[in-house]
This record gives sequence, C-alpha cells and structure tokens, in this order.
Amino acid sequence: MFKLPIDSPVPETLILVLLQAWRFLSGRYGWGFYLLAWLLGSPWLNSVTESASEPYLDEVFHIPQAQAYCEGKFGVWDDKITTPPGLYLLAALYHKIFRGSVCSVYSLRRMNLLGVVLIHLVASSCRRYIEVRGGRESSPSSPTSSYAYHTAVNVALFPVLFFFSALFYTDVYSALFVLLAYQNHLSRLSNGKGVLSDMWTVCLGVSTLLMRQTNVFWVVVYMGGLEAVHVIRTLNPPATEKPGLTTLWSVTKFYARRYSLGDIHDPPLSVSSPDDWLFCVLSIAIAAICNPLKVLKQIWPYVSVVTIFTGFVAWNGGVVLGDKSNHVATIHLAQMLYLWPLFAFFSAPLIIPSAISSLIKLYKTLLGLMSGPRSAPSPNNAREPIAPSPTVSLQIVDFLISNAFYPCFLLGAAVFSVGIVKYNTIIHPFTLADNRHYMFYVFRYTILRSQLARFSLVGAYMVSAHLIWSRLAGCPPTSDAQHIQYINRPFDSNTLVKQLNAKAPGRNRPQAPVEKPSAPPPNDKKPITKLEDTTSLSAASPATSTALLWLATTTLSLISAPLVEPRYFTLPWIFWRLLVPAWTTPPNPPERLRALPGLDRLNALGRRVDLTVALETAWFVAVNLATFWVFLSRPYQWRDVEGRVLDEGRWQRFMW
Repeated sequence: MFKLPIDSPVPETLILVLLQAWRFLSGRYGWGFYLLAWLLGSPWLNSVTESASEPYLDEVFHIPQAQAYCEGKFGVWDDKITTPPGLYLLAALYHKIFRGSVCSVYSLRRMNLLGVVLIHLVASSCRRYIEVRGGRESSPSSPTSSYAYHTAVNVALFPVLFFFSALFYTDVYSALFVLLAYQNHLSRLSNGKGVLSDMWTVCLGVSTLLMRQTNVFWVVVYMGGLEAVHVIRTLNPPATEKPGLTTLWSVTKFYARRYSLGDIHDPPLSVSSPDDWLFCVLSIAIAAICNPLKVLKQIWPYVSVVTIFTGFVAWNGGVVLGDKSNHVATIHLAQMLYLWPLFAFFSAPLIIPSAISSLIKLYKTLLGLMSGPRSAPSPNNAREPIAPSPTVSLQIVDFLISNAFYPCFLLGAAVFSVGIVKYNTIIHPFTLADNRHYMFYVFRYTILRSQLARFSLVGAYMVSAHLIWSRLAGCPPTSDAQHIQYINRPFDSNTLVKQLNAKAPGRNRPQAPVEKPSAPPPNDKKPITKLEDTTSLSAASPATSTALLWLATTTLSLISAPLVEPRYFTLPWIFWRLLVPAWTTPPNPPERLRALPGLDRLNALGRRVDLTVALETAWFVAVNLATFWVFLSRPYQWRDVEGRVLDEGRWQRFMW
C-alpha cells in the first residue's frame, strides 16, 4: 500500500534528525513517536504523492496560491479561498529558507508532515505545563511525566489531523499555531508575565488568526478566560469564619462579598456537579466585575487580539474571505450534539473506565430501587441545618439547589436536545453534494434516514456527552483535605463538600494552605515520572472553570458553521485531550477479580502507566491505516445516471 520514502533535501532531514536526537536525550519515550511518524507518515506522504500527484480537492486552491507566494506574487489571490493567507506566507518563508527545495506539490505536502512532528513537541510541553499548574507548582525543573509524552503522541496521531500530514490543507498549521499560543499562555501562568510576554502574546494571537478566523475563540475566550481566572485567584483575600446565616438575603450578601474579593468557587471537575458549575460561573463573574482593572491588566493582550480581529471583520465586510455565498455564518446548535459521539468514536479506548463506572452506578441505583426505601438515618447522622433557624425561603432554595437542580438539569438537557434536533438541524448543500467525505455517509444513514432515527439519536448524544465529560473529570481525589481550598458555596449538595464542611472549622477558607508532595532533590530527580510516583500530577482533575471555558469556546467555534466536517472538531478535541487526566487501575480490585490469571501484573502495570492511552494509540494507528487504505486503494469516478463520466474523468477519493 505504501511506497518507500522519497529522498528529501538535506536541511529538512537534518532538522528532523536534530529534533529526534533532542527528544531522545530529553526522555526515553520521545523517540518512539518519531519512529512511528517515519514509518507511518513518510510512506503515507509518498504514496499520496504518487497516487494523487496533482492537487486534490481543496488543494486545487491552496497549492497554486502558495506557489504564487513562493514566486513573490503577493498581490495574487484566489477569491474561492475563504481562509487568511497565513499558510501561504509560511510556505513562502519555508521555501525561502530552504533554497534547494522547489515549491512543488510534494514539497508543500511535506511541510504538513513536519508540522505534525512539531505539534507533538508543543503538545508535550503543553501537557507538562498543565500538570505543573494542576499541582500549583511553578518550578520549570519539574519532571515530565510519561503520560505527557504519550498524550502528545496521540494528539499528533489524531486521525483527522494526521490524515492531512500528506495533503496541503490549513488544519495542521492552524492547530500548531494555536498550540504555540497555548504553550505561551501556560508559560505566563507558571513563570509570570512582563511587557515582552504581553507583546509576544499579541503576536502569537494574530498569527493564529492568519491561519484560520475561528481561532480567535481559542485565543481570546479560552486562553483569555483562563488568565482572567488566574488573576482572580491571585487576589487571595484573608480567611474568614462563616457567620450565622438565617435568611436568603444574608446568605446572598455574604457570598457575594466573598466572591467580590476573589474567594471564588472553583472545585476540581471530579468533585463538581451542575450546581457547582452555576456557582463557579457566578463567583468568577462577580469577582471579575468587582476587580476590572486587575483583570484587564492581565488580559489586555487578548483584548488587543480581538480588537484587531474586529477591525479586520469591519474592513472585510464579514469574517469569511473570498467565497462568502457558500459560507454564511449561522446559528447551528446541532454541532454541539454531533460533538459528543464524534469524540466517543475517536477516543473510545479512553472512555472505557467511564463506561464501566457508569454501568456499575446504574446497576447499584436500580438495585437500590428494587430493594425498597432505606431506613431513616439516626439523628446523629442527620444533615446539619444551614443555620439554627433558617427562614422558609432559605430552606426552599437550599432544597431546590441540593436536591432538585441535577434532575432538572438532566431533564432540561434532554428537552433542549430534542428541540435542537427538531428546529435547528441544518443540512448544508455541500454535505449532500459531495460523496467524497465520510460525513456524507454518516448523514445519509443516520440523520437523513427518517425522523424517528433523527430523534432516537438524542439518547446517543446524551450518553456520549456523559462519558466524555466523566473522562475529562477523571477520578475523585483520594485525600479530602487536599481540596478544602476549593470549597466556597452557599448550598452543599455535593457529598464531598459536606464531609469537608464537617472537618473544617471555617468553611470559607480561601486558598487554605495545602500540603503538596515535594519535588525530589535535584540529584535524585527522574527525567520522566510514572503514575505511581509521588511527584506525578498526571491524574489531577482540571478545575471546573477550565472545563466550562473549554465548553464555551467549543460552542462558539462550532455553532457558527452550517457545514459539518470532522476537521472543525480538531481543536476542540485537542484541547479536551490535553486536559484529560491519567487513569490508573484501582489499588485493591474486587476479591472475585483477583483470582483471574495475569490480573496482578496488569493491575501493577496500570498503576505505572495509563493503559487506556496505549489502547488509544493502537486505535488511532488502526483508524489511520484504514483511512489511508481507502484513500489510496478505492478511487472512483463520478458518473451521471446514464453512466457518462463526469469531472473530466478525474479520480475521486474518500477522505475526512
């Protein structure tokens, strides 16, 4: 199926060798990806170039435009192109540096293979920063985990991304530049900021916009929002004891005051529920409104980026360049329904633990319902009242938040999903007109099959969303005391919060000091940490605010697109994947499972590395090989109803 690698110019080969050597020296896991990229990516590139030597599909627009820029013809522009010229400027710079490289179809495609390798490097750095931030450490010498390396490998192997390592599309470098901006953002949070850092942030933000317009959401909303939350956390107001609160107004006033000082409610996602999400958003909004200058001082680079983008939109008369008629922005909420099963398909190995855990919980719930109601708890175990004599209004709100909010949330989500399916399912003409894309067949055999099939998918959407969100949350913490610092909310519906409330003398301890595992001495530090190491922070759950900002940014970036393409979901998946914590096997499996042969070894291995990530790698390789084979080995020609060949007899191929 694949051909042997075509000889490449010496400078590029030298760069790849140096990158590989540097990664090998920095950790013994790094070399594996480069070997895999060479064995998988290089034959894939050369096979595509031999089978489809002429520009294919959107390359018909991208490659001539890049070649015009390589020749210095910067005034030439194809009106069919809708994205900014960043990719073509990069191609011109690339071929200017490597003078021996001709701006050919093969050379331009080879750029994307190099881009995938760079994505692995940047993604590894981003995951390391995320783990460092998860432990509230700021030392740049913190060891990198094997999980961070492996996560970066899978990000680069993501089938929708890796497929375009052999085609000259904007996806690879759009993702790379956004990840570079994200790496810079994470570095600012860990190492501090300055004037040069602010200016560099603006430059990186603008560079992402030169690749694709929708990147503005990831730079401004996601990264800018994370920096706003960061500066609010640094306010660090003095601790205070909770006074006796007996009325709804006194509770509202007390917590509004605490939130305005920066004492926000932002628990780990693993111990939060929908009502926690509400208080998280509310507390951050109040803190930001009450501290506008401090927040603006931190996020002004992102404000500058969105100002530049707004100026471009005003000058251009819209977001889209070129062909505006077929790319009209609209509200397409159904994109947020398609997101979850797409994630579930690509990350199926990752959600296995979440699926098993959900089935066990469902079984226990059904078993409890069948066994009848439990006996009433003893007075000693009864829930403590919020105050000695709370008012009726306070008791009602407490009951609604603590007991009715979650069922209402689930019901509302189901009703809203049904409404979206009924009133906001948009079928773009391109989806039905082009049978070269897999999405054509997905729509044909599901959504377009019948109304019943369309509505029956709501259950699949909700189950997929639950599994993906649960995997993002990770496992609950094993140490209650480690998370006292996150507890600041007026109504305790969360079980862990109640337990912490009983242990802590003052429930409003903002940022209480927490004992963290100390880093090993410099002469004993390991270059790579495993999950079982005390210094490993790979299993730390992301903060609730981070997950909500990811969800908000994903929504904004998707719902404005009427066309459904897997490529549009690449950045949402990459950021979700970088946030997913490691999963470890339980230290004490059930007694009836311990007798299974080989389980002890498997369980011990699962305490050191995330086995689901290894399965994900194998799954990605299998999907990539399958799509490569279909693209190369199953070409076809378009014919009309009478059998006449269309499109001048060009061979068509299946792709994402």
